[in-house]
Amino acid sequence: MATSRVGWVDTAKGICIIFVVMMHSTLGVGLALDETGWMHDVVAFARPFRMPDFFLISGLFLGLVIDRPWLRYIDRKVVHFLYFYILWLTIQFAFKAPGMAMEEGLSAPIVQYLYSFIQPFGTLWFIYMLPIFFIFTRLVKGLPVWFVLLWAAVLEMLPIHTGWMLFDEFCARYVYFFAGYALASRIFVLADWVAEHRGASLAGLAVWALINAWFVSMPVPEWLAFAVQPLGPAEGEPGLATLPLISLVLGAAGAMAIVTVSSLVAGSRWTGWLSWLGEHSIVVYLAFFLPMATARVVLTKTGIITDVGTISLLVTIAGVVGPVVLYLLIQRIGWGRFLFERPAWAYIDRAPARTKLAGSPAV
Repeated sequence: MATSRVGWVDTAKGICIIFVVMMHSTLGVGLALDETGWMHDVVAFARPFRMPDFFLISGLFLGLVIDRPWLRYIDRKVVHFLYFYILWLTIQFAFKAPGMAMEEGLSAPIVQYLYSFIQPFGTLWFIYMLPIFFIFTRLVKGLPVWFVLLWAAVLEMLPIHTGWMLFDEFCARYVYFFAGYALASRIFVLADWVAEHRGASLAGLAVWALINAWFVSMPVPEWLAFAVQPLGPAEGEPGLATLPLISLVLGAAGAMAIVTVSSLVAGSRWTGWLSWLGEHSIVVYLAFFLPMATARVVLTKTGIITDVGTISLLVTIAGVVGPVVLYLLIQRIGWGRFLFERPAWAYIDRAPARTKLAGSPAV
């Protein structure tokens, strides 16, 4: 594998970031209006594989850098994300602090801000978890792959819900990240096979989509309710897809489905924007909260549009497009690059000749 960008990987990341923004946008609209719409069905369909695929993709290229000297490894895989977490945590609190102070008292924003360093805040939890995965994987890389995969799979299936996000999300997601790292060569072989067998791949996708939809839509029997992974207040009733083992299988199958779709469409002229979005997916992830929230407030308060699904779609579009516009504006005027590119002073190892985009792989 080369260190240059791989088309289908960027396409997969583009798909994933759209699903992530869609989830937050749709559930937020549902809470605001106390209704659900057709976009909630799309979000439910993507639930089994939305984050598994994101973590799997994040681990794909780790094998290229995992044996670097510790200082550089920590700089690229810990300090890198820590910089953006602190920066965007502070930015989010600048918008949220006034409301917190009015509702909970003047000390609430300060307490919540400090607490966010041990309990990841809001949408930023993903870039908080990545450094932990990077460090842990470095520590266990000498263990047999089958052992770590089996151990991580068991963690994913156990009903672990402590309320401490770090622990819960580690148990629920690490198997996908480690699989991306440990099985990277096999995943790239699959992507190559898909590109050469388009008909069979499309047929497989159709079968997967039907199976995934069935497990998502089928309610959990009462006698199995104890094993259900809890969902958020706006996510509806959990289906069979949330049960142990089933969630693991659907997560893995869904991740491979995204790899398949991405391999099929990568390189097409009409998907160039999706590849670009994937290459800059961390830009969207860091900044989508503000345009998303703004669009949601405007559309739900004005009543210009009444269909919940359509509102959710428009809020999703705003959440994706807003950060892209901000990024392009920054590139044009030359000020504000620190929002998405780590400046030289934020390196503990030597900085590269040109600072890198927030989510760019650094070696």
